[in-house]
Amino acid sequence: MNQTPQAAPTRAARHRRSAADSVVTGVTEKAAASGLALTDGGRRWHRPLLVLGIACGVIALASLLAIPFDDRTIQGESVWLKAFKFGFSFFAYCLSLAWLLSHMTKLRRTGWAFGTLFAVISAAEVGVICAAAAAGTYSHFNTSEDPFNQVVQLAFQFVPVMFLANLVIAVIVLFQRIGDRAVTAVVRWGLLLSSLGMFAAFFIVTVGGQGERTAVDANGDEVVLNAGHGVGDLDGNGMFLTGWSTTGGDMRVPHFIGLHGIQVLIGVAMLLGFVAARRAWMRDERVRAAIVRWLSLGYLGIFATTVVQAVRGQSFIAPDAATLAGFAASILVAAAGIALTVRKARRAVPVLKGAVEAPEPALVVR
Repeated sequence: MNQTPQAAPTRAARHRRSAADSVVTGVTEKAAASGLALTDGGRRWHRPLLVLGIACGVIALASLLAIPFDDRTIQGESVWLKAFKFGFSFFAYCLSLAWLLSHMTKLRRTGWAFGTLFAVISAAEVGVICAAAAAGTYSHFNTSEDPFNQVVQLAFQFVPVMFLANLVIAVIVLFQRIGDRAVTAVVRWGLLLSSLGMFAAFFIVTVGGQGERTAVDANGDEVVLNAGHGVGDLDGNGMFLTGWSTTGGDMRVPHFIGLHGIQVLIGVAMLLGFVAARRAWMRDERVRAAIVRWLSLGYLGIFATTVVQAVRGQSFIAPDAATLAGFAASILVAAAGIALTVRKARRAVPVLKGAVEAPEPALVVR
């Protein structure tokens, strides 16, 4: 009598899991058929990073929707703009890292632990930024001694630990292969770029200079700020949506470009897989890996150019001849390498076809 009530929920739970597995399997099979799947087989993503990524996506969307309805501003920008930017960034990066950690073949537990550490610190950082936005005050550079701001600044003290956690994961990945050669190249170069992007954030204060000044928050209260984002103009005039300085250099530009390099490369790898499903010359994983490496090299050049541009106190939207030359050289190197790779791959296809399709000599019966 006591077993019947327990059996029903168990069967229902199994049915729900089976239905969910069927959906995931169906999506995976369709992605694989189209060439968009980077790896074969379903794996459980890193759950803390997955949950945080989804939560940050919700925060980004909610912050964006709040902007038209909340007219409070800080230095001419909506109080919710920073929450939107951080929410979006962590949404994209946490999901990428959650996917990556699920495919590690060595030191999985170590990677899982550092991924959890990264998620916990990231959650605290996004949380205090959202809290400061709701309170209508500054989060970064705020030197106020009130208890609320002390909590905000305490959360920021753990950002270097978050960077080190990401760096450890990047080093671990260097010694293992994830997916085919192309995916492995995406992961290695992507983590390199993201680590450089995070490292660039540490220079926002040191390069900009320690400019102590008094500003007014959204509540009309005076707040003493120390340092700022801009180089040459600490507060500057922000670009639409990004907030990057239009009157000076801004280290947030290379920070953003480097941090999200891994998402760009993942998108490129998916596009290459899609093309490979339809073009024979792209099916060799070595060809796709070479394209990823050349593109990554060009991307790294663009990142380095924006670093130099920011340090020189030059706005991203006002490049001079030297900056344009840096961008052009980065693009040309990547384009030349990719063109050479594609040319060699397309020339090799007829040879391979001829080798496969050549008819066998007929047997002569005497």
